[in-house]
Amino acid sequence: MIYTRFIACGDSFTEGMTDDFVEGQYRGWADRVADILASGSPDFTYANLAIRGKLVRQVVSDQVPVAMTFVTGKETVVSFHAGANDVLRPNYKQEIVLPLYAQAVRDLAASGATVLLFTVLERTGNTGKTADIWAARFSEFNKNVRAIAQEVGAVVADANEDSFMSDLRFLAKDRLHLNPMGHDRVAQGVLEVLGLPFAPQWRTPLPPAPAIPFLRRSLNYAQWFTSFLIPWMWRRVRGKSSGDGRSAKYPTPISWSISRPPDMSRSSLS
Repeated sequence: MIYTRFIACGDSFTEGMTDDFVEGQYRGWADRVADILASGSPDFTYANLAIRGKLVRQVVSDQVPVAMTFVTGKETVVSFHAGANDVLRPNYKQEIVLPLYAQAVRDLAASGATVLLFTVLERTGNTGKTADIWAARFSEFNKNVRAIAQEVGAVVADANEDSFMSDLRFLAKDRLHLNPMGHDRVAQGVLEVLGLPFAPQWRTPLPPAPAIPFLRRSLNYAQWFTSFLIPWMWRRVRGKSSGDGRSAKYPTPISWSISRPPDMSRSSLS
């Protein structure tokens, strides 16, 4: 299949935080996938409607209808990843979020596009009561993703099939978003499920991590707590989002020039 258009919908995961910064924007797995798609079609166009911090209802109301206007048929890939921000909130209501998610996928599939969905990693290596709660919530969320994907024939990039992705070295310093290595791994997984050229070694786990001294771990935690967790909690208290006032980085389909020459032999392991 030669895809001539890629429309990406979602939140920070799809916007590309916190990948390399290229020409004033985070690159992200979606830009990396667009690079490969562009190399296969001279008429390829790409839009990225994702905005960090958005909840599923915001992605559904603000991005999905726009994305559907850009669909030209099966040769258009529309990725949809939303709901993780909802699941992480204390007042999460799956009886609202899961049906809303499912109906959005049905609408996208009805547009004739090739629909790409994602599960969310259920276990990230953390332990404790909070980690167990999130794992249970994301397990139900992922069941919904797989069920609606089977119903409409969507393609699923399933993070939970590859346990190595729980390696914290794929995360940025905020312990929430992917770093460049993590975005590259996701991009390779997406390319594989779409039947496109991908780095065959992308599933190779990283070598064992060296032990970190207790003092260094304590300092890292203190830095994370003050630099990321406290600001996140303060936004929640005030009802604010990191995406407030932001617009999509590529709000309409544009001719995509490869942001970085694709080298499929280049290791995504380092």
